[in-house]
Amino acid sequence: MAFLKNIFSILTVSGMTFCAFASDVQAPSTNIRNVDKSDFFAKNLKSAKNTEAWTYQFVFDNGTRAYVNYATIVIPASGKKIGCDISFFNLKGKKSNIGRQYPLERIKEYKDQNKISIKDEYIMEGLPGKGHRVLFTANKEDFGKFLLDITFTSANKGKVPGDGKWKIGDGYYGAAVLIPYGRVKGKIAHNSDTLEVQGYGYLEHTWQSGNPTDLAERAFNVSEATRGAYAGRLALDEDGVPFGYLIEKKGDKSNVLLPKSILENGKPYKGSKFPKTALQITWQNAADTLTLDMSKPRQKFSMLENFDGWLAKKATKVMLGGEIFFWRGRSKAADGYIYDWSITGF
Repeated sequence: MAFLKNIFSILTVSGMTFCAFASDVQAPSTNIRNVDKSDFFAKNLKSAKNTEAWTYQFVFDNGTRAYVNYATIVIPASGKKIGCDISFFNLKGKKSNIGRQYPLERIKEYKDQNKISIKDEYIMEGLPGKGHRVLFTANKEDFGKFLLDITFTSANKGKVPGDGKWKIGDGYYGAAVLIPYGRVKGKIAHNSDTLEVQGYGYLEHTWQSGNPTDLAERAFNVSEATRGAYAGRLALDEDGVPFGYLIEKKGDKSNVLLPKSILENGKPYKGSKFPKTALQITWQNAADTLTLDMSKPRQKFSMLENFDGWLAKKATKVMLGGEIFFWRGRSKAADGYIYDWSITGF
């Protein structure tokens, strides 16, 4: 989860003006551009208080899914750390997950190689696009051995408004949808269960002041499964105001969409609870409405499942301000599109 609080501003994108809803906000510059090398590499590793995350979502043709996060977090009394976590769903009928935490100095950037490495066990290499690779390998008592080695064999172009950075008072939030959709192939494994897989994937990079759990009431990412017609991340602040962006692909052209409202049963969805029925998203810069049914998740997952031991779980819950859940699923819209989504919050 990586979003801001209290938005009221005017967003001007591609020569069009959009009304937003918070005070003291400075939006990114007006141009919509393709993502580049600067969007891939870390934005604030040297900062003691600011955090960021690289988030992957993979949906494989055999029905298995994998979710990978590499993120910096600020832990009270311990300082800034790098966290790595993975979750498998329906890997040979099972679900499995693991989370690891390391000192910040374990993350290394090799810009001449277009590579980010954590202990040489967790790797992102190649600029986002065709040929980009992610590696996750871990072994932990009570969790077992994990492997994910996936390469993008094709990729739609990522888009971002300006530098992707919103200023909110003295804080900020930044986002870049690096790969909205791309075909992938590779290998995943948990202990002796190993699969050669292919399917599609999504990648984003977010960065912000403070921990992301301080910034949004609820957040979700979306990827359309057939050709990447929509992909991106949206969120709601504590007042139920939506923000973030999705990329819409029509033919050879891609547009950046900014949310105007998120409705549930015709009323504003405040985000204080997980949705019970479909959500309708209207846009500031497009006339159509995107309908997503998130009421029937295929997986409900708590972040605390990544931690072994009562003390570790208790400390993490206190640090985050509560227990964070992920609802993950798939829904088919009336227009025939199939949407894979992950929604998170307390």
